[in-house]
Amino acid sequence: MPTATFLEFEKPIAELEGKIKELRHLADGGDVDIADEVTRLQSRADQLLNETYAQLSPWQKTQVARHLDRPHFSQYVQGLITDFTPLAGDRVYGEDLAIVGGPGRFRDRSVMVIGHEKGVGTDGRIRHNFGMAHPEGYRKAGRLMKMADHFGLPILCLVDTQGAYPGVGAEQRGQAEAIARTIQTGLDVRVPVVCVIVGEGGSGGAVALAIGNRVMMLEHSIYSVISPEGCAAILWRSSDRARDAAEALKLTAQDLMKLRVIDRVISEPTGGAQRHPQEMVRRVGAAVADAFTELDREGDHREARRQKFLGMGKVGLA
Repeated sequence: MPTATFLEFEKPIAELEGKIKELRHLADGGDVDIADEVTRLQSRADQLLNETYAQLSPWQKTQVARHLDRPHFSQYVQGLITDFTPLAGDRVYGEDLAIVGGPGRFRDRSVMVIGHEKGVGTDGRIRHNFGMAHPEGYRKAGRLMKMADHFGLPILCLVDTQGAYPGVGAEQRGQAEAIARTIQTGLDVRVPVVCVIVGEGGSGGAVALAIGNRVMMLEHSIYSVISPEGCAAILWRSSDRARDAAEALKLTAQDLMKLRVIDRVISEPTGGAQRHPQEMVRRVGAAVADAFTELDREGDHREARRQKFLGMGKVGLA
């Protein structure tokens, strides 16, 4: 497991793990037997980690969903997809590396994989624009969806973005129209579509890639119409109320499962996906395989997908 990067609410855990590291360093340099003390502290740290993550608030889950060490699109592709061939460009304006996609093989099944890539490291994040796509990114995604439909390839979408890029240039090139047409394409394709929100699912930038027959979320991911900070700025004219906004938005996987916006919550290793990325990739792979197996038994994927989204938010009349 890589060296952990701790969030604000994880400080007590960080202190314990720091003490454990110091004791092990002392043991390596001498004959002092501290095995019992290390075991005791490790047991306490594990217990505290379990207790903390069993009762995360919506705002804390937001922080976890944004953790820089969570596995990104490239790691899921590396762990789950063979013969992946990334395709570039929207055939209108240019290439956008915030969205990456192309054909590959998932467990001997040919698929089209599309997803947001936030990038790793400072240079990588800048190169991929932190996963915030321009219109050409969404037009590329729509182009790949149509290609998948033409060749009968099931589509797998991995969502992880705080939202579409809000810059002036993006708006001038038709950001809203590009997102709307991508959503329309996602509803129109006849092949099965499986979507997984692996980190942040922010605004229409996330919805554009989350129009699936099966929509799943990682246990500590979030999915909402706006970020907590943006919501707080609009409602209370202060981003300091982001914690309150996170509570009100019902953006956690557990809330959205109750509201039947998503179909499944994929459990994360204790401490979040960032602590055990390889295990998280394995769990996502198992969930995606289950979803495709279920969809193999269904008939009209397009009609089922349309009815799924048309049914959201309906309230029965007395």
